[in-house]
Amino acid sequence: MTPGVDWARPWFAPWREAGEPVAAALRAGQPQHDALNGARATAVRFVPQDALPPGTAYEQFIFDTGLCPVRPGLHDFFNGLVWLRMPATKRRLNELQALEIAAGATGGRRGRVRDAITVFDENGALLQAPPALWQALVERDWRRLFVDLRPQWQDARLLVVGHALLEKLAAPRKDLTAHVWAIPCADVAFAVADGWLAAECTPAALAAKPFTPLPVLGIPGWWPANENFSFYDDSVVFRPARPDPRA
Repeated sequence: MTPGVDWARPWFAPWREAGEPVAAALRAGQPQHDALNGARATAVRFVPQDALPPGTAYEQFIFDTGLCPVRPGLHDFFNGLVWLRMPATKRRLNELQALEIAAGATGGRRGRVRDAITVFDENGALLQAPPALWQALVERDWRRLFVDLRPQWQDARLLVVGHALLEKLAAPRKDLTAHVWAIPCADVAFAVADGWLAAECTPAALAAKPFTPLPVLGIPGWWPANENFSFYDDSVVFRPARPDPRA
């Protein structure tokens, strides 16, 4: 049985529609793979972890068979939900993993593309925000981003898509950080975000790592402690931008 999830949390709310029926099936005693299959997945079919043959790469197995091994627990619970609601993106990332593996990007030579896919798949998020917020985020000007420009966050939307980050947010802590990809659409509904992101996921784009770190509990309205602006004085979490070595 998967531990309970507080769907009222802002980071979980977009996943509630897909997640509540699966969570209910788990509480009723279904294995995790059956509970996810009951949600009528179209991109993959979920199977127990022991269906993965020893020595076979997880990503390659999914690509070759259309079967996604899952283990009990929140990590694969959220991975399954992302497969359910963002199937085009997950298929595209899996296809790129398989292509990179075929090209020899394995073991200690995974390469930039596979590394970027893993970072985003585990800890990624999509952010649609006014330009001023994006500039402050890229510059890691945290005081401007979260204090001076605080009213502009009402015009921003963030969707956490990394399943490892969703798992960690079940027990929130201040240092949890998303790797954020800018989405230009005015609406980040699943149908829009999935198709847009799948098209954007090219080897060249991923190799450039188009992500920006964002400590998610700094987002206004996401965590009560950030109402006190001293919350952002923690330089361990809200780290300044690194000096440009070309300067």
